[in-house]
Amino acid sequence: MKPFHRGELAVQERAGLSERARAVSAAIMTEIPAVAADFLTEQPVLFIGAADSSGYVWSSLLTGEPGFITVSGPSSLSVAATLSAGDPLHRTLAEPARLGMIALQPGTRRRMRMNGTARPTDGGLEIRLEQIYANCPKYIQKREPHWQPATPGDPREGGALTGEDITLVENTDTFFIATADTAGNADASHRGGDPGFLKALSPHHLRWPDYVGNSMFNTFGNLEVNPRAGLLIPDWTTGTLLHLTGRAAVDWDPDHAAALPGAQRVVDFTVERLIRVDHASPLRWSAPQFSRFNPPTR
Repeated sequence: MKPFHRGELAVQERAGLSERARAVSAAIMTEIPAVAADFLTEQPVLFIGAADSSGYVWSSLLTGEPGFITVSGPSSLSVAATLSAGDPLHRTLAEPARLGMIALQPGTRRRMRMNGTARPTDGGLEIRLEQIYANCPKYIQKREPHWQPATPGDPREGGALTGEDITLVENTDTFFIATADTAGNADASHRGGDPGFLKALSPHHLRWPDYVGNSMFNTFGNLEVNPRAGLLIPDWTTGTLLHLTGRAAVDWDPDHAAALPGAQRVVDFTVERLIRVDHASPLRWSAPQFSRFNPPTR
């Protein structure tokens, strides 16, 4: 994979940040630095994204005791974890799949993004990485995890948000978004802000502000060529996971962005399918310490 595909280049140019993007592209590596290897072995969770066999893009997570992620080669990882049968990416990861990943440590506000190809192994995945890079710590809320094993509930599938789902959406301070380019190369990214930054305008329509980022526009670049996207909205206190898949569109109208504090652009997301699994994750997290970079919400 080259540092940027045509969708990313087009968005960088439209935003007037092509030179900045070229400068920061030097951070994209093909081999795992030693400091990154140490960071990965400390993590109890890995956030992921991929497209399923029908082209729907989903976001999910893998969990394990620290050490469940290990560096198995200069550009490869072993992950000793699997997804439950109710997870939307369970079948996808039973075969080789293009996978986007983000390892995020809320307690230290560190994160690392990785993209590559995952192949199933006995009890986990072997992943060959093609892009590895760190991201800035903006908009990450500080949290500390602890384990509370629980039995995942039966997955609830639907085509629209319920009132319970909308409450989770509008109280969240963090979600994850997965996208893919036309070749299926997937990317997973983090979005954070004060509670209320993610809005449910209807059971089918979500909106959020796009804040200042790293200028690479990996997510927007994928959406430029493929509007399908998947959101993962976790309930940090119960382990419940809300998976949404649909289509996302970037609104470049400066007047619309001006209505949302801190917004450079606005993103609209249309829900097509959802899967909610109560108590899906064994991780529970402490109350957040909000990032000082979060713009206010109205």
